[in-house]
Amino acid sequence: MATVIATINLKGGVGKSTTTAALAEFMSAEFGYRVLVVDLDPQTNLTTMMIGEQRWREVNDRGLTLNNLFASALDTDLPEFDVEKALQRNASALESVRSVDLLASSLDLMETQEEMNAWQYEVPGSLEPLLVLRAALAGIKSSYDFVLIDCAPNLGIVTANGLLMSDAYLVPTIPDVLSTYGIPQLQKRVQKFVDHTGHELTPLGLIITKYRSSSTLHRTTIERLQRAVFEFDSAAEKDRAGRQRPPNVIPHWIPESNQIAQSAEFVDYGTLRQKYGTHGQFEALRNMTEHVVQNAGVYL
Repeated sequence: MATVIATINLKGGVGKSTTTAALAEFMSAEFGYRVLVVDLDPQTNLTTMMIGEQRWREVNDRGLTLNNLFASALDTDLPEFDVEKALQRNASALESVRSVDLLASSLDLMETQEEMNAWQYEVPGSLEPLLVLRAALAGIKSSYDFVLIDCAPNLGIVTANGLLMSDAYLVPTIPDVLSTYGIPQLQKRVQKFVDHTGHELTPLGLIITKYRSSSTLHRTTIERLQRAVFEFDSAAEKDRAGRQRPPNVIPHWIPESNQIAQSAEFVDYGTLRQKYGTHGQFEALRNMTEHVVQNAGVYL
């Protein structure tokens, strides 16, 4: 059965979709895992990274995006969503990545998620609006080793669908004040979601993105995040009561790099090393992926 991991941050522009794409490609090409990528972000950045804009337009025009899944849940007169037909096989421009599939997003999901929110208010207390994605993927989940869910930078009902089928979550973040400021609030809201649904979610840690070794701010921010974990673990049990443990910082920081930024283009660069960079970027991403895989094996 697949391990399902959501990537989420309430702050946009932190490299969330790029990190999710890299995780999928490294899991496949470097470690041989079968991966399903689920794009729940209406911005569709991950979708176009994985299949390109032209193929995305075709998929969108044919009604084979996740927008159609949620739309059909809202309106039973619409055709039932066929998840097998919607799967985009071999999603990656790289020849070496041959075990990654994608469920694509759509810009139309922006409007549909508002209607989903209204549905939730019509049936207060019901989990049915939160179970749409889980039900749709129940028949294909066992075909994969990992399912990676790229969530929008909010905790609306579509994101909640992703969290309710996830075993764990990762928080990609730039190591600066604005990007990390909301992490405690994110943790609290996820915990509130867990308390409401009874569905456990394991925090797998923070992924440091766009790291600049020359930046004093970046170094001191990472030290602050690491120190918060150490101080919590060192505190007496009575002092930890009622507090949430800060998330671990995954000890492989993804450097700020033009090549990593350009990896969002749907281009066959040849190899992962050529795509992501040969000056430490490849190693950082590979090591980060290996750490996530190992931690998933330990904690899930």
